[in-house]
Amino acid sequence: MHCSPPKMVCETKIVADEHDTIPGTKKDSIILSSSQIWTSASPSPNTVEGKDVKSDTVFIREFQRSDHVEVRRIFCEGIMERIPNTAFRGLKHQTQTQFLYAFLTLMCFLVTKSFTLTCGVPFILLGARYYFSRKVILAYLDCVLHTDMADIEEYYIKPAGSSFWVAVLDGSVVGMVAAQGREEDNAVELRRMSVDSRFRGKGIAKALGRRVLEFAVHNNYSAVVLGTTAVKPAAHKLYESLGFRHAGESEEHTLPGMSHSLLERMFFQIRYHRYRLQLREE
Repeated sequence: MHCSPPKMVCETKIVADEHDTIPGTKKDSIILSSSQIWTSASPSPNTVEGKDVKSDTVFIREFQRSDHVEVRRIFCEGIMERIPNTAFRGLKHQTQTQFLYAFLTLMCFLVTKSFTLTCGVPFILLGARYYFSRKVILAYLDCVLHTDMADIEEYYIKPAGSSFWVAVLDGSVVGMVAAQGREEDNAVELRRMSVDSRFRGKGIAKALGRRVLEFAVHNNYSAVVLGTTAVKPAAHKLYESLGFRHAGESEEHTLPGMSHSLLERMFFQIRYHRYRLQLREE
């Protein structure tokens, strides 16, 4: 399937760490100077004096071709987590859909007068949500794997003003993040942030996010932006801890593979959130 690069859905496995491994910016800070941004080249708070380094020290380095298999694995696993999250967890944020499902359940009882059939309606509705979430998200994944994630060097390493990094822990790639420059508004877009679920809670997501902020400052970008369809509150808390501010949301976001049929609109809904961190005034 041929498709153009989809709009960024940055959400895959971001977890707001509780250990404060990498110091965060204050939530009320919106204009940052380079001195406020942690530099990956300088020693982190977890680095021990001398040559001894703790085994849980995370190193952020630029993507290498040999990282491609692990990067794709982490990305795919994260996207697959979106299926149950969108189908089930996301429902609690969709009041209109809840009323619609309650109405359908009530109508089933009024028409059939059967408690057995009526009790089965919620399970049928949830099953339909899972089916359509899987259908759309797998189509999205297929598109991404045939565009930017098929050739990371071509999309993120070669173009000026863009880059792609991996997080390395004990010699293994455990996370990734991309930065893509936008000339039209002198901003850099944070994309494809993902952390292996086995290594959450170690400050890896925050370290990756800070690498993008550092990159933006060093390349004289005026802002860092991102978009996400993440359902879990932890992802949004992470963005806020890095200094991002919520800049709006939309219920009309389209992913590759969406048909906008009546059934799909009933059983698949996503909310697209935009975040912005202003580094300096233009």
